Amino acid sequence: MNYILLIIGFILLIKGADFFVDGSSSVAKILRVPSLIIGLTVVALGTSLPECSVSVSASIQNKNELAVANAIGSNIFNLMAVCGICALFCPLEIQKSTLQKEFPFSIFTAGLLLGVGITGMLIGHAEGGVLLGLFVCFILWMIFSAINSRKSHAEEEEEYKMLPMWKCLIFIVGGIAAIVVGGKLVVNSASGIAKQFGMSDNLIGLTIVALGTSLPELVTSVVAAKKNEMDMALGNVIGSNVFNILFVLGVASAISPISFIKENIIDTIILIVMSILVLIFCIPKKKIVRWQGTVMLLLYSGYVVYICKR
Repeated sequence: MNYILLIIGFILLIKGADFFVDGSSSVAKILRVPSLIIGLTVVALGTSLPECSVSVSASIQNKNELAVANAIGSNIFNLMAVCGICALFCPLEIQKSTLQKEFPFSIFTAGLLLGVGITGMLIGHAEGGVLLGLFVCFILWMIFSAINSRKSHAEEEEEYKMLPMWKCLIFIVGGIAAIVVGGKLVVNSASGIAKQFGMSDNLIGLTIVALGTSLPELVTSVVAAKKNEMDMALGNVIGSNVFNILFVLGVASAISPISFIKENIIDTIILIVMSILVLIFCIPKKKIVRWQGTVMLLLYSGYVVYICKR
């Protein structure tokens, strides 16, 4: 029964995020917000809602290992697997401003999480407040960037199927509802499966739940890459990784203090190292090419083998 509930939960998470993104993106397009900003904010928020739902549900149920592992595992999957797969379709081009600002900021948030976690081996209410405060600053930064972008140059007109406002609202509200219900189903069923096989909540969070909640990022970024919307593809990944740490863990720890175990420290360090590696890949030609994407996928495969054996 747990397997059926897990599948139903993932379907609700993915379709809920899909509806949310469609509704929110339509509103954003009407406001003529640049693709990179949409990816970093609206789409990133929509595709990060599954992680938020799962982590918050886990926090409420005092399954904190699952909350942290889900966020970190999703970030590693987003960075190495999602970007790696996108690069296999076509070179993943990256703007110079993204390499100088948003990408380093995502690495900074991972370093901040590591620092907070090591300090007291706990992400408490105060730490959660700090994370949420930085999240607000990030959103304001994106809003000002969007305003400046519109002032500096007019956005090119592009064909896009606009949804009527009433349908946008239905998609947004219905999407959020599906994500909340799906998140609860995933937490309960995944924990049941973990106990059945003697797996820890940390391992199940890093693998099954992280992969399932990252499917919206994967689908969204791959579709964007195939349509040559590279800014949307990369912006979605970077934005989601920032959201997962600042917003998801911020909200979860504000609800209930989250324990930061030794495995979390190791996984966060791996996330930082992998982030720096991808940044190094991008710097010379401001793009991730096919061979680099292949290396990223191989590294992620090695990481999965490592966490399963440790």
